[in-house]
Amino acid sequence: MSEGALDFFVLTGFLGSGKTTLLRDFLLLPEAADTAVIVNEVGEIGLDGIVLREGGDLPMAMLSNGCVCCQIGSDLAFTIDRLITAPRQSGVGPLRRIILETSGLSMPGPVLRTLATLAEHRMRIAVIGTFDLTRGTEVATFEEAVAQWAAAHRIVATKSDLVASSDLTEAPSVIASVNPLADVITTADRASAVLSAFAPLTTAPPLRDIAPDARSAHPRVALCLAKPAGDIAFPDLAAWLDNLAGSLGERLLRIKGLVRVVESREPLLIECVGTMFSPPRPLKANGAPSSFLVIIARDVGQAELEPVSPAGLFRFSSWRTPDDALARDGRSTIKAEWVV
Repeated sequence: MSEGALDFFVLTGFLGSGKTTLLRDFLLLPEAADTAVIVNEVGEIGLDGIVLREGGDLPMAMLSNGCVCCQIGSDLAFTIDRLITAPRQSGVGPLRRIILETSGLSMPGPVLRTLATLAEHRMRIAVIGTFDLTRGTEVATFEEAVAQWAAAHRIVATKSDLVASSDLTEAPSVIASVNPLADVITTADRASAVLSAFAPLTTAPPLRDIAPDARSAHPRVALCLAKPAGDIAFPDLAAWLDNLAGSLGERLLRIKGLVRVVESREPLLIECVGTMFSPPRPLKANGAPSSFLVIIARDVGQAELEPVSPAGLFRFSSWRTPDDALARDGRSTIKAEWVV
């Protein structure tokens, strides 16, 4: 059973990008002894020394270093709940961390939607994405890869031993062209990269602005910097975010930023992955820009955002995708979901 704060990592990344190797390397370390691992039912994880655990209705295995490994059943929420509430073996210590390895074609949104139903466990949640240095942004042609990168709170550059040192040096700027919000882990020191990937989620990392001329790595993905055109009341901000999610639907990949509203002395932290929004909360700016939103979206241009109601709330810049080059078919009408 878990005691105290529990970190939940959604490990995501495109096919063959090194997710399983990253996870395997972490589980070989003593720091992983307080970890539970959930394996996607269509994926595989090559872990040695598994001893099957008998009893109960959740198939689990105990790894040689004390970690618990289990396979996703038909209900992810049930699997997670059982892992959290199940007694830990004597001498193992409390559960501190759960890592869910998704398949290479999984979208993070549905997983986060499931985790929202487990708010009573008060887990700290982060998405970890893998960036294959040998392929770079080639896989950005796949919507799944772009959605995985955009959702990530941390992005780990993998396969550094297979590329030139210059590729590793350039990786932070390349990754920022897909997601300027993520903490980027690029180091040739494998052990350091592994530990950094699964480091405890203690406090929210400082927010960073993006350059006014930011450019996306793919013509269908837009990076946008939105700044308030004037004073904003919270009801107007909530309505604008709801209408934006309804207009873009699945094309909305990520929003993060600080927005000052007239009702609060401190700016509000605004964050979403897809249409799943965390509840806005006051946050001390600590030197960050006083009010801004970074928007990552697919097949959208400035002309589509400007009429979002209440119109004129934000001014937009940093667009990479020309309006006249966008595919605008099949738009969905998903509303924003505010989650704990």
